[in-house]
Amino acid sequence: MNLTDHKTLASQLLDHADAVRREVAPRLALKRKSELGQFMTPAPVARFMASLFPPATLQTCRLLDAGAGIGALTCAFLDRWSAAVGLDFQNVEVEVHEIDTPLRAHLEIALATYAERLPLTYQVFPSDFILEAACRRMQTSRRFTHAILNPPYKKINSASEHRLILRHAGIETVNLYSAFVALTLTLMQPGGQLVAIIPRSFCNGPFYRPFRTFLLRHAALMHIHLFASRSKAFKDDDVLQENVIIRLERAGSQGNVTISNSGDETFADLSTHEHPFDRIVFPDDPEQFIHVPTSLGRNAIELAPEIRFSLQDIGISVSTGPVVDFRLLEHIQQKPTTGTVPLLYPGHFIGCAAQWPGEGMKRGNAINLNAATKKWLYPNGFYAVARRFSAKEERRRIVASVVTPAAFPNASMLGFENHLNVFHEDKHGLPESLAHGLAAFLNTTAVDDHFRRFNGHTQVNATDLRLMKYPSRQALIALGKWARAQSQLTQAMLDDQLKKLAE
Repeated sequence: MNLTDHKTLASQLLDHADAVRREVAPRLALKRKSELGQFMTPAPVARFMASLFPPATLQTCRLLDAGAGIGALTCAFLDRWSAAVGLDFQNVEVEVHEIDTPLRAHLEIALATYAERLPLTYQVFPSDFILEAACRRMQTSRRFTHAILNPPYKKINSASEHRLILRHAGIETVNLYSAFVALTLTLMQPGGQLVAIIPRSFCNGPFYRPFRTFLLRHAALMHIHLFASRSKAFKDDDVLQENVIIRLERAGSQGNVTISNSGDETFADLSTHEHPFDRIVFPDDPEQFIHVPTSLGRNAIELAPEIRFSLQDIGISVSTGPVVDFRLLEHIQQKPTTGTVPLLYPGHFIGCAAQWPGEGMKRGNAINLNAATKKWLYPNGFYAVARRFSAKEERRRIVASVVTPAAFPNASMLGFENHLNVFHEDKHGLPESLAHGLAAFLNTTAVDDHFRRFNGHTQVNATDLRLMKYPSRQALIALGKWARAQSQLTQAMLDDQLKKLAE
């Protein structure tokens, strides 16, 4: 078979795999899909992922695809090899893992077809990849040169067998996708290339800190691709997580990082830039958050030397709202009455102020003030609050408002529900101008843009807000005095005032 025939065959096989994906995915039992965390890769995404591998001239490529599904990623890799586009191997040895029997049948057919026409050998493992990899990670022979992954997305129970096995292997993580990536790295030879599409949630937050530490200790971060839409990469599977594609080099030398962006899985508007690693992981960040800049320029938060203070430096704390309503349902009232105090939900905040009581609130507007609830309440006062969750395609990730005591003239205490983040001083209110200044700062475009660089999901955690940098206390108070003096605040006014602060 000549090279042209190989190229034609390759394209046909991946297109066939994609047709199978579209046919099989809707028929997968939702319960089974949830149990395994299955989300199959569309052909355009698979082709793009295969294109990210750097040119190589190894005699033998040893490729791993863990959680291979119907084989779209392996097919895309073999297509690129057969088309002689930068991958000049004499032969390829493929190892794939797929625990789901119906998917494995499609996978074996695809690999057998390739093996008939290419210098390819393959093994298909039906076993649990975590168990298999944990047993093999200490072996030094026949390590993989390449890996391409769309791992399962599913939380790992803290007391599960998987969690214990991973811990024994020196991997502390909370989701199957990060476990697959970490274990794959342990099976690769130095210089080995790993390309994976995974949720962006690992980039920030305390739960993924051990995984980030493991990843950056064992590999160089070479490329991150970001989709502008949270839902487009796996639109056929109704996936709402924001996903990124990453390329890692096992034991590589960390240099600049390539950041690419596209609006969706067609990659029609693909843009690519290089950034210094210290713009991706800040050198002074103990949490090692991974930032994904969307432009070459630095925004006001990065440029302003005045924005360098922690909340602790300025004497402020931020906490998740302490009232968990389902645990206190018997004390929650739809209407405020004698013996109750206001209970504030995200729905009570329209714009920068609270609208209380709210019409049509599902849970209620008030909470009984008694011995069972008092420890969860804060004294009435000025507070800045930020919602913990944004809608799927909402324009802003951080939305901050100010709580003013005048809105609750007869209330001695306030309840903040768990879907709010509350800025306070030792569980008491803030000075009025400080609360307004903090909310104004959080509502600037620069802060929202900065936050999106390391936070890729709908949740705004108190930990994320705690680790951000802020202007000084005096600067926030001055910003608050300015904000209070305005009859109306627009986004342009807020952004312009932040620029003046940074000058």
